[in-house]
Amino acid sequence: MKNIIKSIFVVGLLALTSCESNLDKINENPNDQASVDPKFLLTYVSSNAFQVNGDNMYASRMMIGTDGENTYQYMKWSDASFDVYTKGLLNTVKMMQEAEKINNKNYQAIGKFYRAYYFFNLSLRFGSIPYTEAVKGESQITQPKYDSQETVMAGILTELKEANDLINSNDKIEGDIVYNGDATKWKKLINSFRLKILMTMSKKTTLGSYNVATEFASIAGSQSLMTSVTDNGELKFADAADSRYTMFNNSGYGSSLYMANYFIDLFKARQDPRLFTFAAQTTGAKEAGKPITDFTGYNGGNPTSPYSDNAALITAKNISKVNDRFYKDATNEPSSILSYSELEFILAEATARGWISGSAKTHYDNAIKASFTFYQTYVKNSNQYFAGFDVNNYLATPLVIYDNSATLPTQLEKIMTQKYMTMFHQAQWTSYYDYLRTGFPNYPLQTGVSAPFRFRYPQSEYNYNSANLQAALAAQYGGNDNINSKPWWLQ
Repeated sequence: MKNIIKSIFVVGLLALTSCESNLDKINENPNDQASVDPKFLLTYVSSNAFQVNGDNMYASRMMIGTDGENTYQYMKWSDASFDVYTKGLLNTVKMMQEAEKINNKNYQAIGKFYRAYYFFNLSLRFGSIPYTEAVKGESQITQPKYDSQETVMAGILTELKEANDLINSNDKIEGDIVYNGDATKWKKLINSFRLKILMTMSKKTTLGSYNVATEFASIAGSQSLMTSVTDNGELKFADAADSRYTMFNNSGYGSSLYMANYFIDLFKARQDPRLFTFAAQTTGAKEAGKPITDFTGYNGGNPTSPYSDNAALITAKNISKVNDRFYKDATNEPSSILSYSELEFILAEATARGWISGSAKTHYDNAIKASFTFYQTYVKNSNQYFAGFDVNNYLATPLVIYDNSATLPTQLEKIMTQKYMTMFHQAQWTSYYDYLRTGFPNYPLQTGVSAPFRFRYPQSEYNYNSANLQAALAAQYGGNDNINSKPWWLQ
């Protein structure tokens, strides 16, 4: 399937740059030789957006490396890329343009969702970014100005509101590999993502003309949202060329990647069988013949220790690798942008903060139940891990049970800890941003090392858009581009 998609991607790029080509013509309009059916572009854009990123697993204290010093594990990263402007946003905009030609509002609405998704993550990664002038090469804007983080966040909230208003739930969406054409589910994802943005901005009272808490309550009370795991914004992988799980056959996963003790110990302390779906038994436990459900057979390495110390645990046969399904199973589990479980954690936090009425415990419990349903559904032979498990009993255990009357910090710690425990290889950097925003869970750090707030801008921007970049640096970071400069959303 992706071989077809890649050829469409090329056509989309050629259309944007007005280059001529002898490539096969797809859905060609004789009056516009650059026409591409938006359904093909939607397939490509969705496939690209839902790929799994493992770097955040190190920063979030879930995995460690043992064959060298990983910059994410030791909080020493530097710059990041703007490739998403060409790999994701360019084709998203092209899809919207093609949809406008045929007056198909659903593709335009989904395009607005993907724009919001990409710009949201770009801004969290850097701070101010090109937004209002971005991806406008056809208008001869090759050096776009940077917009403030507040402008970006307010802007994408407006785009998502427009997407909600545009989408027609009665029309099936062709080329949709996320929801199989169900526009109703796209509407739920769009509105749920609005809540994610607003909660991520919890340190701010307003975003442009939006009051954060008031807008959250309005959306939560009046718009369609995810209601079960069947609404998850996720991509299911297929055992076919270019459609397999992102980490399939990844050599690092098979050799030098191991589990962090901080992450594993949360599950061991709670006797939480989801651990068995993430981690493999230690070699020592296997050789001793321990049952796969024996929690003593799992151990992680310290993410703050030198990698050589953790490598010594391998020799001692006392460290767990990542479960081999992540690199041996071609389909493994779906990859989510936003799951029903995450939404319920967001609603729990909003209730705890007093933004909406109701019971935070109910949302918290729903979130955990949804997480177990996900793993029991998608992990192959899951019964070997979950046999005899009762989620209601789990929710009543001392380290898990939720108390609506507890102080806000206590409630936030409970929510964020369990939310963190659901995000192994899911939702990309969400856990790390939640940590920066709330301080929970309390990541272990090396002495004298602080968790970076952002990434440096790419060198390409210094080379080709320096004046606009320098103006943005002066406006937000006093001219300093470093990973410890605190962006607006965290101030």
